[in-house]
Amino acid sequence: MSKTDARKIDALDQWCLRMLLGIRWYQFVRNDDVRKLTKQPKLTAIIQLRRLTLFGHIMRMDDNADAKRILLAPLQQTGEDNWVVPASHGSAPSNRI
Repeated sequence: MSKTDARKIDALDQWCLRMLLGIRWYQFVRNDDVRKLTKQPKLTAIIQLRRLTLFGHIMRMDDNADAKRILLAPLQQTGEDNWVVPASHGSAPSNRI
């Protein structure tokens, strides 16, 4: 997640909290005060915690698990911002029914 995306997510989260509390745009209430009132952490902090939890879950999986193989697959850069898993990595997909 980029810093820009994180700022947008936190701004939306803050706006939603203000709407739930009925705080109007012209009322002067600090963002920290809204957080203290709701006892809610920033949404990006929750996302980060859940991403780390998922990473730990995947790393404890069997080495042959698809999720772990995908996570640990080497990446190749195809352009300035484009990264892909090379086609030669892993086995060919099976035609399961």
